[in-house]
Amino acid sequence: MQLIFDGHNDVLLRLWENAQKGADPIAEFVEGTDKGHIDAPRARKGGLAGGFCAMFIPPKEDYPAREVDQNGHYSVRMVGPRDQAEALKIALEMTDIASRLEQAGGLSICRSTADIRAAMDSGRFAAVLHIEGCEPIAKDLSNLETFHAKGLRSLGPVWSRHNLFGHGVPFAFPSSPDTGPGLTDAGFELIKACDRLGIMIDLAHITEQGFWDVERISTAPLVATHSNAHALTPISRNLTDRQLDAIRERKGIAGLNYATTMLRPDGLENADTPLSDMVRHIDHMVDRMGIDCVALGSDFDGATIPAAIGDAAGNQALVEALRCAGYGEDDLAKLCRENWLRLLKTVWREA
Repeated sequence: MQLIFDGHNDVLLRLWENAQKGADPIAEFVEGTDKGHIDAPRARKGGLAGGFCAMFIPPKEDYPAREVDQNGHYSVRMVGPRDQAEALKIALEMTDIASRLEQAGGLSICRSTADIRAAMDSGRFAAVLHIEGCEPIAKDLSNLETFHAKGLRSLGPVWSRHNLFGHGVPFAFPSSPDTGPGLTDAGFELIKACDRLGIMIDLAHITEQGFWDVERISTAPLVATHSNAHALTPISRNLTDRQLDAIRERKGIAGLNYATTMLRPDGLENADTPLSDMVRHIDHMVDRMGIDCVALGSDFDGATIPAAIGDAAGNQALVEALRCAGYGEDDLAKLCRENWLRLLKTVWREA
């Protein structure tokens, strides 16, 4: 079994949302559940040894349903973010869930690659705290170091909506990722602060202009934790070949997103999506960037994924599909975990 360290999941969001309805998030994760994609028993079964656990602040109102026209096109209307005080409250509640899970032995909050390897060796889920869309962060960045002290080691300035730090790409098919402006002045200051603190910057949801803004101002490797190849699935969330080339040049990573809308040639949300669609995206990114710049970024608990995987317990189905496609064990180790660990060692400035 190839152990997997994954570039993106939304398990903290699921646990937080269920806690609002009275569920016990600790029992749900540690003992297991039939809800969502990740808990400790299913992670162990599928070799999911850890990953970036996102603190995503849901909007007050639901996003409208994806309406596909007769040509197979769609564009989901953006819903604005919550205000900073409310977003901060929710993010701290998610951080508290992660801390309680650590105390209960369900996971380890990792601040170094040594922490990640130690957690994987002990069989505990190796969690890296990530903020997806920086609505909880004050405009003057006065609480960024507080989050860093709590274990934050990765963030995406925006989700697929605009905030005071920048502009996000909508969910649109077919569409270029060049959908509007990039970073704001506050966003530029955020990127500089992340470079100073060694916080990884995730470009998965930012506009193409925002991608190039970060490329220009940051000195760190370029990373898109859960994005695929636009050349194969032309949804706005995927990366153009030019973006993939820039990631390669900076020795960064693009992590394969399991979301079917980002895998299928037709961009549809349909769990009846073959594993071959996942393999062809991996193949394209490896051909474009090299094996060292490609990893996995499942989006578990945040997207509709292929039924052949189902949840964290089914992760090895993808590994086997890649093995059958000709990837050897050394390359599979890179795709599954070693590329992420190599990159984090660089971003976190470890000796």
